[in-house]
Amino acid sequence: MARPEIAGKGGNRRIFALLAEYGSSHQNKRNKLIHWIAVPVIFWTIVALLWEIPIPEAFSVVPYLNWATVALLLTVIYYAVLSWTLATGMVLFTLLCFGLISIYEGAPILGLPIWQFAIIAFVIAWIFQFIGHKIEGKKPSFFKDVQFLLIGPAWLMSFIYRKLGIPI
Repeated sequence: MARPEIAGKGGNRRIFALLAEYGSSHQNKRNKLIHWIAVPVIFWTIVALLWEIPIPEAFSVVPYLNWATVALLLTVIYYAVLSWTLATGMVLFTLLCFGLISIYEGAPILGLPIWQFAIIAFVIAWIFQFIGHKIEGKKPSFFKDVQFLLIGPAWLMSFIYRKLGIPI
């Protein structure tokens, strides 16, 4: 059954079931706070790492076509199957990630190439995720089903949508 704070019209849709199941292992306030920081950081680090993978020559004919844009196109399609409104929010967040990559490339932190900084941030964020789940006393949802790695960002977006009155 979908949790009331994320359910709306069509509350029996698959997205509501996934968000509710994800939310069931994210009840503790400290764990939630950790997730509000770590999940976007992990998302960004993955985008940044994919952005840095060398591309085939065929990709160069299309501006900004790289492994990050390919992976995120597939990710947005996944979100769109679940919810067009969440997919729209994730596109906006993805564009923010691209912007942050561009800013980082112009002013690297500690002089580190983006891939090195992204790996460090990725590891630190995951350490905090596991600390949060230790506090929660429940295993991360993706141990049960890997698709929950994509539901985490949507779960956070669903809270933003609720605050803004945007339907999922």
